Amino acid sequence: MNTDTPEHPALKILMVEDDMIIAADISMQLTKLGYQVVGINISGEDALNMIENNRPDLILMDIVLTGKMNGIETAQIILEKYQIPVIFLTSNSDDATFQQALLAKPYAFISKPFQKAELARTLNLTFQRIAVEKDSETVSASTDHVSAMEDRLFIRHKNQMEKVLLKEILFAEADRTYCKIHTEKQSYLLSVPLRNIEAQLPASDFFRVHRSYVVNLKKIDAIGENYEYLTLLSHQIPIARRSKEEVIKRLRMI
Repeated sequence: MNTDTPEHPALKILMVEDDMIIAADISMQLTKLGYQVVGINISGEDALNMIENNRPDLILMDIVLTGKMNGIETAQIILEKYQIPVIFLTSNSDDATFQQALLAKPYAFISKPFQKAELARTLNLTFQRIAVEKDSETVSASTDHVSAMEDRLFIRHKNQMEKVLLKEILFAEADRTYCKIHTEKQSYLLSVPLRNIEAQLPASDFFRVHRSYVVNLKKIDAIGENYEYLTLLSHQIPIARRSKEEVIKRLRMI
């Protein structure tokens, strides 16, 4: 059995790479593996425009790009607006870049230069993960893991419903089809999407500052100079561009 061949030949991949020689080589490899390359863009701006008209199943994203945005910034917008899986291609493997790239929640990293077998296996594993996540999302949508009362949530944790006071919650974080609730003492992983948790939290105190984050406004310790992020204890939470104005307004009301 050839594990390098995708199960479905119609899976669509968008490439965002500003070196056209490298892009052409990868595109040829993807075609041989049975994937459909729907486009090659050299900038984040071009990639976002293309996604509007031709949504891919996966994006291969170089971190260094032509244009105003780098690959990490572009991937963060894609995560927020479209939630299309991204794999980063990079020749820069320093820790600072890696930590910044994690904010975009990529499915994988591929270091350049790379072998055809590495590309094939990474893609194969990524599409398997996507399929599993879609299945789990269907199951979790009908599973009750959280119930709410006036000042608390009861969260299923270690085979019991555990009380978590709303005032103790720092923020809730989306993790693909799962959700994490963070308090000062611990975190809870739930197999429900963030929107389910958001619906249980009072809008007077909690606000969705980013597609992936709902924060307790009363727990904010610091705000970035340009309202790019919030600090809650040791956690830095990004603020989506389109949410900045509403965040400022809400903070002035507290």
